[in-house]
Amino acid sequence: MSTHAPVRDAGQEAGSAEPAGPAAEARDTSRAAGPGAGPDVRHNGTVTDDVTDPTADTSGPRGWVRDAGDAAWRLLGIAAVIVGVVYLISLVQIVFVAVYLALVLTAVLLPLGNFYDRVLPRGLAMFASLLTLLVVVGGLTTYVVSTIASRWADLSEQLTSGLDALAKQLPFDVPTSDEWLGEAGTWFEANSGAVIDQALAGANLAGTGATVVVLAMFLTIFFLSGGDQIWRWFVAQLPVRLQGSWEAGGDAGWRTFSGYTRGIAFVALADATMAGIFLSIMGNPLALPLTVVVFMAVFVPMIGPVAAIVISAVVTLATGDMQAAIIVAIGMTVIAQIDANVLQPLITGKQVNLHPVAMALAITCGTVLAGLLGAVIAVPLTAVLWAVFRRLRRPDTDDEVTADEIADDAAGAPTPHADRPAAGQ
Repeated sequence: MSTHAPVRDAGQEAGSAEPAGPAAEARDTSRAAGPGAGPDVRHNGTVTDDVTDPTADTSGPRGWVRDAGDAAWRLLGIAAVIVGVVYLISLVQIVFVAVYLALVLTAVLLPLGNFYDRVLPRGLAMFASLLTLLVVVGGLTTYVVSTIASRWADLSEQLTSGLDALAKQLPFDVPTSDEWLGEAGTWFEANSGAVIDQALAGANLAGTGATVVVLAMFLTIFFLSGGDQIWRWFVAQLPVRLQGSWEAGGDAGWRTFSGYTRGIAFVALADATMAGIFLSIMGNPLALPLTVVVFMAVFVPMIGPVAAIVISAVVTLATGDMQAAIIVAIGMTVIAQIDANVLQPLITGKQVNLHPVAMALAITCGTVLAGLLGAVIAVPLTAVLWAVFRRLRRPDTDDEVTADEIADDAAGAPTPHADRPAAGQ
């Protein structure tokens, strides 16, 4: 009789010690990770790696210092990207302005082009919409210039007498118009070289402006006729994993930009109409030029309406009397209040969806970085970036996220989109 135990097969011994299956695979994975690896975590039968160190203290000083450092580095990275983009734009400012102007014209003319598209071929319809804009703008410009030129003698005499009367009413000594002309002639003789340099700089600026306008018109034709095809071609050049995000972000950004542009153009037209009627009733000889000033001022948020009020009051004071200037200032202020409290919230408020503090900061930063151009483009660009951020933050929905939903989400309240399954589920 043998005293040795029977020798078991190696496979049988391994099978009896550890049954095969997902649990064994999980243990093997844990052993292969080394002695320092943490235990596996199982959720509903699925094995996942627990990468969190259970001994790490994230609530103490070290935890929040590390979080603050990570956030600071991310903010520095974002700031570096913004500075780089602004610097690149400054190098090609002419191209940037032309593209921005072309996008504005495209947003305004696209509904008119779609209307013409009912009876004309697509390309011809878009060209007809651009031609309509040129005819309207050219006609208004010709009318304003011809009106001022035909009444220039009367306007200059009225302006001169108004300034002289204003100078006499002031409590301190102010030179009269004749004294101003004499001093201006003396100054011109002494600084003729600087005046010539400024004239050449002005001619150079005019040439640059003409280049921008021509390039913008050229781009507008292609944006109107095939802007969607250009965008799809651009997105197709990106990696496949990024194409969906770019499509969603581009769609949200264009809807915001086009809605804001069309809305602000309508608001500017309404303000100019009200101002033109009011100034005509007041008998202002420069009612039409001031109407154009009011129309252009609407495109500069917050700053433009105030400038339009001051310019209208000063021109009325120079061509009339103090009482008329005060009435004009009050009337233009009422129009500005209608613009700020009625028209813009109803027409452009949904597209912009920015807090007034954010708008003020955006306009200030834009003015500091790019002057008047920055003040004009600050609000629409900020609104576009915010719309793209909202859209990419919630990629599982095609609906626009409102400010109320964002506030409810921040407060922990359920949103109307909370019951929708995420992408890929």
